[in-house]
Amino acid sequence: MEFKINDLSLSEREIEITYKYEEIKNDLEIELKKQIKDIQIPGFRKGKVPLPILKKMFGDSLELEAAEKIANEKFYNLVDKENIHPIGTPSITDFKFKPEEDFFFKIKYEVLPSIDVKNYTGINIEVPDFIANDEDVERDLNYILRSNSTQKDVDEVGDDNNYIIDSELTRINENGEVYQDAKPEKLQLDLTNENLHAEIKANAKNKKVGDTFSFSFTDTFSKKDEQGKEIQNTETFKYSVLIKGIKKIVLPELTEEFIKKITNDKVSTVEDLKNDIRKEIQEYYDERKESILIQKLFSEIIKNNDFQPPKSIVNSILDNLVKDEEEKFKKQGYGKFDKNEASKRLLSSAEFETKLYLISKAIKEKENISLTDDDLAKLAEQDAEKTGIPVEKLINYYKSSKVGEKIIDKKLIEFLKEKNNIIKIKPEEYSPNLTKENL
Repeated sequence: MEFKINDLSLSEREIEITYKYEEIKNDLEIELKKQIKDIQIPGFRKGKVPLPILKKMFGDSLELEAAEKIANEKFYNLVDKENIHPIGTPSITDFKFKPEEDFFFKIKYEVLPSIDVKNYTGINIEVPDFIANDEDVERDLNYILRSNSTQKDVDEVGDDNNYIIDSELTRINENGEVYQDAKPEKLQLDLTNENLHAEIKANAKNKKVGDTFSFSFTDTFSKKDEQGKEIQNTETFKYSVLIKGIKKIVLPELTEEFIKKITNDKVSTVEDLKNDIRKEIQEYYDERKESILIQKLFSEIIKNNDFQPPKSIVNSILDNLVKDEEEKFKKQGYGKFDKNEASKRLLSSAEFETKLYLISKAIKEKENISLTDDDLAKLAEQDAEKTGIPVEKLINYYKSSKVGEKIIDKKLIEFLKEKNNIIKIKPEEYSPNLTKENL
């Protein structure tokens, strides 16, 4: 037997294997006997048809089928003997067999690529430096108050926005006349809603049940002319609002009792409550900044070490991504799920995740970032204080779970953050479209 391995790419190999006929003759006979057992021909008992008759009927096809099975068996024998580590499903790419002649075949397979990872330190990474401010605190505090508010019927809209109006909207023209066939539309107007038209809020002030007021807005949209060319069209819409009912939103007072209730006795003063809110907001901003940092950092490292990832791993990850999206799709009740469209759309994400996994693995090996007994002991001591579970039991649990992988991943992130240049910039300089609302 002779063999030669050819490197097709970083993760693809093709092995050429040649056997003398005498080397596989016994294997062929054994495989042919297995095939004969399943063949039944009129005039013969099942499995008892003489081989010469079968060869006359089927030609070399029986031996060809047997040879293909032997090729796969010989390949996996060679895999074990030569310490080859294929991933995915190998495939025969060339096959030459004739009775009494040398047996030659090629098999293509994938391996985990050995990546000589470079340029993963000293990279400049810009991240938006969002800082929780008084406006953020007041917004969240108002949300807390609104969530604990009550409502009462009143006759008039006051000067603030803490009102909900039950109304009927009717479209009118510039002269205040109702359009022909226009029907009143019942609508509840929440004046605390930031997205509610400013003119509605302004014109509703000091109005009573039974009063009317109007508002207008201009909308620009695309429209095709007679030649099919798209043109910008602008139209002004004007509405009359009849107030059918008014509810006053009554916000709770920030008493010590109320603050203790909503914080489970964590804090009791307005100042401490605001500080607690600010801390939670900042923690959220920091988590999002960390996510942006990690995504950008690994994107740059992958760009510096780009390669074609193994298709078998990509396809496996892609299958999981598609399944996850299909489950979410069904839960939301969106109707028929298009797997082909989802596969095309999620392919780049699957390729990125594969590259991320393999490059992270390469950096860990190169920098000797691994799990130590001290890592497990430190985590176990921290968790033991919270859970009351003995340290030794926690360590044994961590060793049998994926906790160790998470620790190593965290150590890798800390290493990369230390070895690269993290530059915090003002959010408006980072991206004009990035706001705290869409962070």
